[in-house]
Amino acid sequence: MMDIHKHLSKFSPDKRKLLEAILKKEGLKTSQLPIVPCDRKSNHIPLSYAQQRLWFIDQLEPHNTLYNIPLAIRLSGHLNIEALAATFTTLFARHEVLRTTFATHEGQPVQVISPPAPVSFPLEDLSGLSPDAREHEAQRLAREEASLPFDLSQGPLLRVRLLRLAADEYVVLLTMHHIISDGWSLDILSQEVAALYEAYVRGEASPLPELPIQYADYAVWQREYLQGEVLEQQMQYWRTQLGGQLPTLELPTDHPAPTTPSHRGARQSFVLAADTVERLRALCRSEGATLFMVLLAAFKTLLYRYTGEEDVVVGTPIAGRTRGEVEGLIGFFVNTLVLRTEVRGELSFRELIRRVREVCLGAYAHQDVPFEKIVEELQPERSLSRTPLFQVMFVLQSEGKRAESEGEEMPGRERIGVGNETARFDLTVTMVEAGGELRGVLRYKRDVYSAAQMGRMAEHLRRMLEAVAEGGGEQRLRELEMLSAAERREVVIEFNETARAYESESCLHEMFEAQVARTPEAVAVVSEAEEISYQELNARANQLAHYLQ
Repeated sequence: MMDIHKHLSKFSPDKRKLLEAILKKEGLKTSQLPIVPCDRKSNHIPLSYAQQRLWFIDQLEPHNTLYNIPLAIRLSGHLNIEALAATFTTLFARHEVLRTTFATHEGQPVQVISPPAPVSFPLEDLSGLSPDAREHEAQRLAREEASLPFDLSQGPLLRVRLLRLAADEYVVLLTMHHIISDGWSLDILSQEVAALYEAYVRGEASPLPELPIQYADYAVWQREYLQGEVLEQQMQYWRTQLGGQLPTLELPTDHPAPTTPSHRGARQSFVLAADTVERLRALCRSEGATLFMVLLAAFKTLLYRYTGEEDVVVGTPIAGRTRGEVEGLIGFFVNTLVLRTEVRGELSFRELIRRVREVCLGAYAHQDVPFEKIVEELQPERSLSRTPLFQVMFVLQSEGKRAESEGEEMPGRERIGVGNETARFDLTVTMVEAGGELRGVLRYKRDVYSAAQMGRMAEHLRRMLEAVAEGGGEQRLRELEMLSAAERREVVIEFNETARAYESESCLHEMFEAQVARTPEAVAVVSEAEEISYQELNARANQLAHYLQ
């Protein structure tokens, strides 16, 4: 039977459907069909659904750098530049997606894969500058490199640039377009560069095994797999889950959202102590939930408390690598799940965890449908200033996977921040597990929110998580503490200190008439579009009084 699987892609569409029907009758699902190399003769390979969305955005906003993925690596010690160049030459030859550009054929975007070629990169020598000056210049060049746009039709879509800071210190600048890469891909790239470089320095051959398939094969498989009964079955879940009028989350903002956002971003951070994290993990175990589910429940509670909205929709990324064949590939596999939960103040936090858990498990079971396909099906109202279906994002990252590969990294290797801050969504909350603690980062659009407001929100989320850990999740959502003592005093006491001293000799109507005499033309009352001055209000009041008499 597996011999048939290996050759299915070689048959015509009609024969393939017939064979798939036979396989299905014998109890083998179409989703179990392996991903096999596709026909490359025509060089008209379709894009994956995720790639097609980014390609479309690039057509709408050419030279947009929002989907640039920058990485800067500091290398200490002797650097063999020839071995490094050979490393990237092998890497480009190994992963077709790094040699892929995008063209149009008969009105549709297609992948164009160029043949392997030697890779060279510019070397910029900053060693003649003073230590402070060269660090400053290296940061400037890193930001400059990260902000250079890509031409998806020309490529390359992975740029390599080398800076020499001293005889034994270098910085490698790597910039990839998201259309060929994702976070998982960066880890693959990092590990393979380390393995190849070490081998080439020793004069050995590449230690990496041959890749059985390429990203283009996955794109063809995805198009063939997600259709007919398979697509309908998965899509029905999303129609039910996201059907009806989806809410627009209206967080209080400091500035009105611009019609065309600039995506200028900034961030606020907080840390959750290890003992708090351990108590949260105990809550996870008692509810049969993951840490992601508990943290998401807390974030949704915060959004409910900020907006009063009981129908809360949040987006979250998922690796999208559900097939073993694609685990070692560089490419754009990440998908976005839309998680919708009813949140009410009278619920206990434990009850909300159960709701969030059910929603998450349902989404995981139907994650094969690309976000782009769901948007196409549901046809939500579109706007350049808002993401369709959701406005805020929640992410949990674990450093475990990266820690496992540290032994395979190049000696003296250190990732450094590029400092090119952008924000794709109004607000993204990222939690990172590190050394028993949780680091929280709120990345937001500076066009919409101020640093002060986001700093308060970060502290509110931290206090709410501490309150959940302290109370074991038994508290009702509306009772979860999130204000500091100073904020509570301001809200409960200071805002309510409304007592004022008035002249006890005069009646209220006499004080009003005195105000009329002082500012007759000033606005006294506003009702929708109508404004009434003190003089006119006084005249109307006198008229009504005479009528009543």
